[in-house]
Amino acid sequence: MGDFLLEIGTEEIPDWMIRLALESLRENYQSSQTGKLRGTIDLLDGTPRRLTLRVRGLDDRIADVEEVVAGPYVSAGEKAAQGFAKKQNTTVEALRRETDAKGQRYYAVVTHKGEVAAAVLSSVIPDVVARINWPKSMCWTGQGGIRFIRPIRWILALHNDEVVPFELAGVRSGNTTRGHRILGSKDPLPVTIGSYEQILRDNFVIVRADERRRKIEAGVAKSIQPDNELLETLVYLTEFPTPIRGSFDASYLELPKEILATVMRHHQHYFSVLNEDGSLAPQFVAVTNTDGDPEGLIRRGNERVLRARFNDARFFWQADQQKPLRDRVSDLQKVTFQARLGSYKDKTDRVVELASQLATQLGADVATTERAALLSKCDLTTEMVKEFTELQGVGGGLYAEAQREPKGVATAIYDHYKPVSMEDSIPRTLEGKVLSIADKLDTLRECFRIGLIPTGSKDPFALRRAAQGIIKILFEARLPLELSKFIDSDELSAFFRERMQFYLRDVLGYAYDEVSAVLAAPLTTLPDLADRADGIHFIRPTEDFEPLAASFKRIKNILKQAQVETAGQPDPALLKPGPEQDLHQAFLRVREITKKNGSYRENLASIASLRPQVDLFFDKILVNDPDPAIRQNRLALLYSLLTEFSTIADFSEIVTQGGGASA
Repeated sequence: MGDFLLEIGTEEIPDWMIRLALESLRENYQSSQTGKLRGTIDLLDGTPRRLTLRVRGLDDRIADVEEVVAGPYVSAGEKAAQGFAKKQNTTVEALRRETDAKGQRYYAVVTHKGEVAAAVLSSVIPDVVARINWPKSMCWTGQGGIRFIRPIRWILALHNDEVVPFELAGVRSGNTTRGHRILGSKDPLPVTIGSYEQILRDNFVIVRADERRRKIEAGVAKSIQPDNELLETLVYLTEFPTPIRGSFDASYLELPKEILATVMRHHQHYFSVLNEDGSLAPQFVAVTNTDGDPEGLIRRGNERVLRARFNDARFFWQADQQKPLRDRVSDLQKVTFQARLGSYKDKTDRVVELASQLATQLGADVATTERAALLSKCDLTTEMVKEFTELQGVGGGLYAEAQREPKGVATAIYDHYKPVSMEDSIPRTLEGKVLSIADKLDTLRECFRIGLIPTGSKDPFALRRAAQGIIKILFEARLPLELSKFIDSDELSAFFRERMQFYLRDVLGYAYDEVSAVLAAPLTTLPDLADRADGIHFIRPTEDFEPLAASFKRIKNILKQAQVETAGQPDPALLKPGPEQDLHQAFLRVREITKKNGSYRENLASIASLRPQVDLFFDKILVNDPDPAIRQNRLALLYSLLTEFSTIADFSEIVTQGGGASA
């Protein structure tokens, strides 16, 4: 058994790429020959200047593998057997003989000796590193060299404290690492696998991201504005993080809190500080990549930079007020939405019309919704949003409020980009929800219309996020909107269906076959879809449900084989006494119950109660009766049973213990 340590030292890697690169490194290592050495990855971490992988308990060599190679048939003669044996480095006597449909055949058992760990690591690790998947990369060593995010400066590669020799991007592996760029030793640092982390810590590098995160959290006061995304950014921007607290002139607090927080967060990577009442305090917390600021030089430098940024923001805020949003609508004609889709004025006109339709259907205030839609993109023409693009939407809401637009209008504009992720909240008001849906739906419909459809990882207009935002709003707010009536292409319909499937499975936690069952039924509203999935999930553990689902699968197959695509109601006069009539009577009884608008849980429980009659019908009744009239009547009974209750879900999609999902 042995241990392996790899560190790739580079110029500073963008913070948001580090975790992606580490996962790619893990996948490459485990899927290559190195993965056959087994062992446990006990350290996979990174800083801006290094990616580190450590594996404990490696096998000394890859296990031998036996391969059975098929040779010629015995009937081919002795010379064919001798040639095959020679090729496999064995003798004819050592070959196995086995019989198949064509006769006796020679087989050779070939043992492939596994390479020793050191040789495997030396030959495979360069490819493991070179195949790290980066969102962007460059060739730093000339044409034909490996592509990497930043130039590689050093490589530490040790197997049981012995150097694993190889060369990558013009850099030879060794037994040395590097400390902090400013605080650490200027010379390379020889390490062993056991001393690696401590020697780096002595040189002001904390290798583990969790430890850097705890150091930041311990150094900032509880009064900061919680911001996990900023925290993660700072964790991967630093090797030795140290929080410092600064302040700014309280006169800047006359600006909206959102503007000040955006400047601090997005442009300076500072945490905002809150008073006890939740208002913004004239302070900030910066995280530096140093061991402290005893003379306050860093603090004063950060305060000076922030003061300049706040002065810019105050100037933009005051200047933008000279031209209210209502006078900026025509300016949107000069702002391009998409070259083939026209300007933001064109988009605004479409969104106003669509938002009006949605507001009427959902019971929102139409005048408020239309006004918010008309002004929603006007902040794109303001100097504030041009400089601080993260404020789009929010800035419009703030300007609308300052310019005495109705509160409902300002709130709807403020929220209409929400939700920007699955973790984000949805708009607060019904009018805001309607505007958000209209804006996103317009983008989706227009982009799909001209063929701008997401493929693979390419989604320049964030259409997946837009569709997921609509789905999240409709599910969470339980809005009774029949989305399908506003979708104008099969491709867009399929795109939304994928997003619904994701939400039902990954967010609401329903099983894949439960989701498939409700999506196979006619789509109505998303709250109704969620209720149907809940009903199936609730009733599924009962003893009757899965056997009945298996019976529905059987009914579907019978109708398919009989080529029955539609059928009328069964004729009661042709139903024979016993199981046939009993099933029909039970069907009529349950149908009446389900028409009384009970909950899906209640209705599905009633449907599941049909199991005894369905089982007895299939046990005692021959559907394909020789009499054509009786046969068609029985098929009509099964068709009625299937179609009546398939409006809730296609039960044949449910995976039962006795079989798989339907075709």
